[in-house]
Amino acid sequence: MESSPNTKLKPKTQTTSNDGIIKYEKRSRKKRGVREMLLGLGFWVQGFRCFPWMAVIFFLKDGLRVDPSTLQILLNSANIPMVAKPFYGLLSDSFYFFGQHRIPYIAAGALLQALSWFAIASSPSSTLSFFTITVYLLLGNLGAGIVEVANDAVVAECAKQPNTGSDLQSFAWVAAAIGGISGNLVGGLCVDRFSPQAMFLFFGILLVIQFLVTVFTSEKSLDLPKNKSQHGIKSQFSELLLVLRKPEIHQPIIWFSASYAVIPALTGSMFYYQTQHLNIDSSILGVSKVFGQITVLLWGVVYNRYLKSLPPRTLISSIQGTMAVLMVSDALFVSGFYRALGIPDSLYVVVVSGFLEVLYFFKILPFSVLMAKLCPRGCEGSLMAFVMSTIALAFIVSGYIGVTLASWVEITETEVSGLRSGLVIQALCTVLPLLWASYIPEGRKPKAKDEAEKKEE
Repeated sequence: MESSPNTKLKPKTQTTSNDGIIKYEKRSRKKRGVREMLLGLGFWVQGFRCFPWMAVIFFLKDGLRVDPSTLQILLNSANIPMVAKPFYGLLSDSFYFFGQHRIPYIAAGALLQALSWFAIASSPSSTLSFFTITVYLLLGNLGAGIVEVANDAVVAECAKQPNTGSDLQSFAWVAAAIGGISGNLVGGLCVDRFSPQAMFLFFGILLVIQFLVTVFTSEKSLDLPKNKSQHGIKSQFSELLLVLRKPEIHQPIIWFSASYAVIPALTGSMFYYQTQHLNIDSSILGVSKVFGQITVLLWGVVYNRYLKSLPPRTLISSIQGTMAVLMVSDALFVSGFYRALGIPDSLYVVVVSGFLEVLYFFKILPFSVLMAKLCPRGCEGSLMAFVMSTIALAFIVSGYIGVTLASWVEITETEVSGLRSGLVIQALCTVLPLLWASYIPEGRKPKAKDEAEKKEE
């Protein structure tokens, strides 16, 4: 008996279908691997930037003999290029090079940073003035800002795809945390053993490696959504303004940036207090920063597994309140309260100070996830860049307010009696944003409301 044609073709059709699925899954895994390699390296290097910056801080303190206020002004002013992130985002959203609009910007930013650190490394210490190093640091942060915008845009674009979203954002967060751990650990050990120029040179070489890896990576292998803009930069800017008019977009951004800006930063004063008055060794400070970065790493894991389902308002407000409590703890530390209990200064610096330093950034992960969900397609780069630029501007404002506060309570290189009062004021300012926490959404809007808005559009 002859088999019917349908009977003969059925097994062959099933085999072809299965082969297609297997090939598709292999391509997807390969693209996911390339994407994770590029982003993992990019965010790791971003976290490792603390390595040369530790050398910068000690060089300014011991080499150029700057006072705490001047040190804080430089550290905050060097972040001015980060405020222009929306412009970098608009560029990457609007202008393509060889059909690519993320990879070229990552490569250009890495190269710009490498040139900056090589310039500092090749300058003799005797000729490296405060003005010169400021210019080089501004150039380096310009490159870092471009890279961060492009990397954030890739993460935001991929967040639109199913089964990627917060997992990729947590992956990027963990990669940056691992970079921070290794950078602070190695930096704390190297700052007393090698010259600042040697540390700058080493970081410049890492940036060259990042540049080469990026150049030889095709953007097609990242499996980004195909949403190429047919509009120019003016249209992209108009689209960004249109998005920012939405209350669910601009209200959280206003609250988030204000929650940093109203806190007077006393970073320079605390650094001098720990190194000049308590004689804390640089290796202890390195361990403190490593401990902080380990908590950042754990935070990324804990958030992704247990906390990402919590309402953003509840989670972010809780972090803000915890910051205020630890600032009060710092005031007690300066007054000698913990020393009287038998707790060594070095232990407090490693655990509490290290944790508080990174707690500032804990809010960024849940907020980034929230904004990625609210961000419309085609505007990921410019909107996420705008968000990060408002944070950078907030930190700059915070630093300048901190310098003013330090001057008002009379904190200097040799006089720290006003530091306790300054820390109490800092804690009170940290609580203020909780009064208008209603600007933070409780979570995603109901599906019915989303569908109604789509119909209106």
